[in-house]
Amino acid sequence: MSKDNCKICKKPIIEKYHPFCSSRCTDIDLGRWLKGGYVIPGNDGEAGIPANDIDPDDDSKLW
Repeated sequence: MSKDNCKICKKPIIEKYHPFCSSRCTDIDLGRWLKGGYVIPGNDGEAGIPANDIDPDDDSKLW
């Protein structure tokens, strides 16, 4: 048995649901992902290029 605890409710982990203890906690975590609950702080878009300066028809940046 693992010494780690569930990332959601802190109960002991069940191997089948690792790193969680139950399907309930896996569903809670999935809901957080889908609702944008886990994000990396920062700006959207390409670094250093304001969104209004990007030409959507310019394919030269893709190659």
